[in-house]
Amino acid sequence: MRIKVGKASVRRQRMNRFDRSEIGKRKQICMNALLNRPWIDKKKDAEIYYWIKDQYLEIKDWFMHYAGYSIILNRNFIKLEKVPTIALPWMGFQEFREPLDYSLFTYSLWYLENKTEGEQFLLTQLVIEIRHYMIEQGMDVNWANYYHRLSMARALKKLKNLNIVQAVDGEESNWASNYEHYDVLYECTMYSRYILRNFPTELSNYTSIDELKETMFYGNDSKEIEIRNRHDLYRRFLLEPVVLNHQWHGNLSYLENEANFLIKNLKTMFGWEGNRYREGILFFEADSMSGSEIFPTQLALSDLAMLLCGEVRMMVMNDTLDTKVDLNGLLRLTKNEIERLLIHLKERFGEFWTNEHKKMNSSSLAEDICEHLSEWGFGHWEDHMFFVINGAGGRWEVEYGATEQVD
Repeated sequence: MRIKVGKASVRRQRMNRFDRSEIGKRKQICMNALLNRPWIDKKKDAEIYYWIKDQYLEIKDWFMHYAGYSIILNRNFIKLEKVPTIALPWMGFQEFREPLDYSLFTYSLWYLENKTEGEQFLLTQLVIEIRHYMIEQGMDVNWANYYHRLSMARALKKLKNLNIVQAVDGEESNWASNYEHYDVLYECTMYSRYILRNFPTELSNYTSIDELKETMFYGNDSKEIEIRNRHDLYRRFLLEPVVLNHQWHGNLSYLENEANFLIKNLKTMFGWEGNRYREGILFFEADSMSGSEIFPTQLALSDLAMLLCGEVRMMVMNDTLDTKVDLNGLLRLTKNEIERLLIHLKERFGEFWTNEHKKMNSSSLAEDICEHLSEWGFGHWEDHMFFVINGAGGRWEVEYGATEQVD
């Protein structure tokens, strides 16, 4: 029998190239899923769950080495323990409106500690025990107060959305409207014990909020300092939409020295495209199917925000206007200047705007757009007088135009 070694070798090489490419793509999907979801549920996302298991050691080691993040893996789900270096307002629960919402959410988790998976309980039992415990801690909540009940309802709704509890019968909104005549039956799930992150020591040992960001203890020798710097670097670029040079709190030379490897590393592991600009490093997601929330969002407000940034960019490029940009790429505009720009843009492009934005006065519209830009790291209010647009915001150049649809 004659063996055709050459042809078999070529076929094997092609299969290996395809396999490596497919494995790399799956790894990027897994990394983005872990980063953007509370956890990966085996029942709901069996494919990704098993993809992560197949590459578990590599993924686990990468997150621990570069970000100091650990991974919880069990027979039901996989969770990445994410902790930001800098806690920003938008990182909270968007559904919550009051600090009390967070308090009641946390005290509900305290109540669930003594419950087993599948155990059922009534809302009336929950609120009675929570109130008693809060009073012991020097806090008070009054369920006769409608707004306190609304906070409890929002906390419970978030617990349901995260699948920490399941409603068997009833709705918390009905209880909030008439707490004396309505009740809700809930069932505890396995996630109640995993929603809170693990801390390297007892919470009572912490003396400041800033200490809570650490996922491990760092020493003071050069090796430990290097590890801390690396973890801070990757945590910021993994969790924050924009990190510019002037926003870097450490030694800027460290960021500059690590820039090329950071860009290459995040491209390999997440599929993100990174570029170096004068103002800093910006990352873009080439594949919008990663499951993360990216800018521009689906909101019409993102369109207006980009339109405003594009108009500001044209102002800067027009030498006759003498628009001043500082060395960090920051441009300060008063609210009145922003309103004038929006009035001008409305005259030109108002026909493309939503009815809501067409009817809004310039002051309210300016506030909403500036808040949207702030949430995405493109600017911030300074002393309640100036809105500062940074270099990332100045990278947009957009306009409305006709598009053709091909059948």
